[in-house]
Amino acid sequence: MALLKFASNGLLGKEFAGISVASPELGIRNARVSVCGRRRNGLQGVRAQAVAAPVVKTSQYTGKERVDILAEALPFIQRFQGKTVVVKYGGAAMKDESLKDGVIKDLVLLSCVGMKCVLVHGGGPEINQWLGKLGIEPHFKNGLRVTDAATMEVVEMVLVGKVNKSLVSLINRAGGCAVGMCGKDGKLITARAAGNGLGFVGDITAIDTSVVRGILNNGHLPVIASVAADTDGQAYNINADTAAGEIAASLGAEKLILMTDVQGLMLDHKDSSTLVREVDIKGVRKLIEDGIVSGGMIPKVECCVRALAQGVHATHIIDGRAPHSLLLEILTDEGAGTMISG
Repeated sequence: MALLKFASNGLLGKEFAGISVASPELGIRNARVSVCGRRRNGLQGVRAQAVAAPVVKTSQYTGKERVDILAEALPFIQRFQGKTVVVKYGGAAMKDESLKDGVIKDLVLLSCVGMKCVLVHGGGPEINQWLGKLGIEPHFKNGLRVTDAATMEVVEMVLVGKVNKSLVSLINRAGGCAVGMCGKDGKLITARAAGNGLGFVGDITAIDTSVVRGILNNGHLPVIASVAADTDGQAYNINADTAAGEIAASLGAEKLILMTDVQGLMLDHKDSSTLVREVDIKGVRKLIEDGIVSGGMIPKVECCVRALAQGVHATHIIDGRAPHSLLLEILTDEGAGTMISG
């Protein structure tokens, strides 16, 4: 089946060949779904499918073929027009300039066809770079940054003052209209100390998305840095996945999409053919119990489950290293990663 891929110079077709993997003990089963009903409605447990390499090049596309691809995207555009999509942006897609350019253009395209996009970002690598310049050694505990007062000052400077404004400029240059902010603005995120010796790492205590709703209703694209404050004004570093999930829940988003440096959830992380295309909450809990989902992927999965429990319609973990994975996930039947559904 022809799928969509949008490149910087136009629309491309992309074709995936897949094989279904059945596993009764994990509740995996084969299933086919119609366009605009991808991986939804009644699918239980887990489904896995392999992804083949793209088989076409930009130069092979005629004007008519590009129009045909747009026509194929129409049902998806109609389904999600006016719906809110919250994207957590980070990892390789944030470091590689060509991938960054693709993500920015994808967001602008989705906004242009009527979706209300919200971009939430961290900036770990850039924070580390600036800490190094200032002679401050980064420390981590259980995968979370230990943030003392000096580090917090750098985190806020880099995320809010540099990364956030750079993303805003890139979106505006690509034809969008972005508004940069952080959790402090409009009391979007209220936090408290997470404890456990992490310093100024915060847990979210309250969300107020009234300012974000106003930005979206005016046709703009909010770009949110994951820095917040407590009721006394003390700044805290917030996990960007968590921030995105809570914002998506408050907005009643159609989708929460976490961009990562892996393909998605896999039954065998060394074998891409075991990529899980869809899993429900019951199935994903079993994957954690069985040790198939482990390490740094557990907090991401738990973030998705919390968002679903709070009313987000669907959550996705996708590979930000794959060009235009955002469009593939939203505007095609096959998607670009793992969908976790209620």
